Amino acid sequence: MTNYALTRLGEALIAIWGVVTIVFFVTRLLGDPAALLLPVGASPEQLEALRVALGLDLPIWKQYVTFLGQVLAGDFGQSFQFTRPAIGVVAERMPATIQLALTAMVLGIIIGGTAGAIAATQRGTFAEFAVMTLALLGQATPVFWLGIMLILFFAVDLGWLPTGGYGDLRHLVLPAITLAVFVSASIARLLRSSMLDVLKEDYVRTARAKGLMPRTIFVWHVARNALIPVVTMIGILTGELLGGSVVTETVFAWPGVGRLIVQGIETKDFPVIQAGVAIIAAIYVAINLVVDLLYAVLDPRIKTRA
Repeated sequence: MTNYALTRLGEALIAIWGVVTIVFFVTRLLGDPAALLLPVGASPEQLEALRVALGLDLPIWKQYVTFLGQVLAGDFGQSFQFTRPAIGVVAERMPATIQLALTAMVLGIIIGGTAGAIAATQRGTFAEFAVMTLALLGQATPVFWLGIMLILFFAVDLGWLPTGGYGDLRHLVLPAITLAVFVSASIARLLRSSMLDVLKEDYVRTARAKGLMPRTIFVWHVARNALIPVVTMIGILTGELLGGSVVTETVFAWPGVGRLIVQGIETKDFPVIQAGVAIIAAIYVAINLVVDLLYAVLDPRIKTRA
């Protein structure tokens, strides 16, 4: 198990380094931030002086080496727009992103898991048809359209909830539901498919022949083995949500990391973009590392092969 974990950890570190490197070079294609930070009509001398102050006058490879050294020390530089450490600007937005992502994921797992189990155990009934129809609609509905519709109905027409912003739990309801619809639909469809495959296995028929209780068979033989692909899906979706759901955060004016990175791209704020993407990559890779380790817990054969 230790070797398995160390191997996955090494792969995770390489993945983070790769993402950080790609982001560094891609941000340099956005243009010259000095031209955006200075007022219109600034002289060439002023532009060059600002480039020197920001370190943008150095050759690209020197900028990269300096950047890697700063990253290893936990420093992503000063934000061009906010004139303070970029890592601090991103850290301020993380609580809002985590709050929204975890709330949506918990709702999605509860609703999607329940719906998927019902559809698998009630195959051929109206319950399965209703669950699969709703799941298909949930995956096909554009997130921005659903968010706007929820705002119009619950905030504008009924006045029950605020239209957007960040504050108490009432502000969290609509954006969390918007994201949870897609998450629950994805989990429900995958869990149903996985459980139907497991129900065909020989060990399930053997358990039934031995006279085990249906609940025991479902919990210990069906659900546990059907969870492996679902755990993968949950890990991917959690990473995406923690990475910032840009569309949802924009529709509901939610001050998350995804929205911050988009603003950084618009203003060519390289340090903020690099810090935001690096943190998101680290979270995404860490979640996938945990998922890989959970595989070995759910299915000991994976650990043995590793």
